[in-house]
Amino acid sequence: MSVESSVASESAGTAAEAGAEATARFRANKTIGAASSQERVARLAGRVIKAINDAVFEEQVTYDEYNALKSWLIRVGEDGEWPLFLDVWVEHSVEEVANSSRHGSKGTIEGPYYVPNSPARNTPASLPMRESEPGTPLLFQGQITGLSGAPIQDAKVEIWHADDLGFYSQFAPGLPEWNLRGTVLADAEGRFQINTVQPAPYQIPTDGACGQLIAAAGWHAWRPAHIHLKVSAPGYQMITSQLYFPGDPHNTDDIASAVKPELMLDVREQEDGQSRVTTYDFRLDPED
Repeated sequence: MSVESSVASESAGTAAEAGAEATARFRANKTIGAASSQERVARLAGRVIKAINDAVFEEQVTYDEYNALKSWLIRVGEDGEWPLFLDVWVEHSVEEVANSSRHGSKGTIEGPYYVPNSPARNTPASLPMRESEPGTPLLFQGQITGLSGAPIQDAKVEIWHADDLGFYSQFAPGLPEWNLRGTVLADAEGRFQINTVQPAPYQIPTDGACGQLIAAAGWHAWRPAHIHLKVSAPGYQMITSQLYFPGDPHNTDDIASAVKPELMLDVREQEDGQSRVTTYDFRLDPED
């Protein structure tokens, strides 16, 4: 398939298709079940239910509004968009709690489009991509160290990101399975070099239930351009992060509330004038 045909195909994907894929992958990759005691579940569920009821009284919710909510909640499930909804509007708070005690690199949300077991390659590496992949070539490089600054052997970088149109492989039709996804094994000094293309900003799917909410509330659906990463090494805590590009208008109003100042890249033009390079180092916390 040509790049032109692939681009036309990926643009034709629907929110329901992407949502169904995200839901299926979550079910396949996560352990689903009560992870807390009965008392903890009762406390958390009780607080959520109370917050909803408090909002009903405080805002004097009508039956028309209540029935619209029921209809919308049903559609979220039908469209498979619960992973998207929760990862966009809730995960950033869970991430802050989970990483509050870290001393090393900052993390942020994983999002709904992670796929494990991407092809592994030694550094320097190029991510799988189509011939003549659209977008500006980008060399992403850095070093992985411990909190003391000592380099970490056997470190690895899982990386995935959207293409130049804002679509992710395995969540949009027409893209090769592992397009712009990979696992890069750092060298003995914890250094890595990854050749890829600069991703584009994108809107989360707007033709499904989440888009219905966005339109009804008058919000925007944009996420700034970003690179997803999971950085890990034996004996250290994995860090899940996203890195962002200066100048993106949605760095300040990301719909997923995932941007942090520490996650901003310094992107420079290469001497050829046709490509870019950026360096970002990771400091990993030891395992507890």
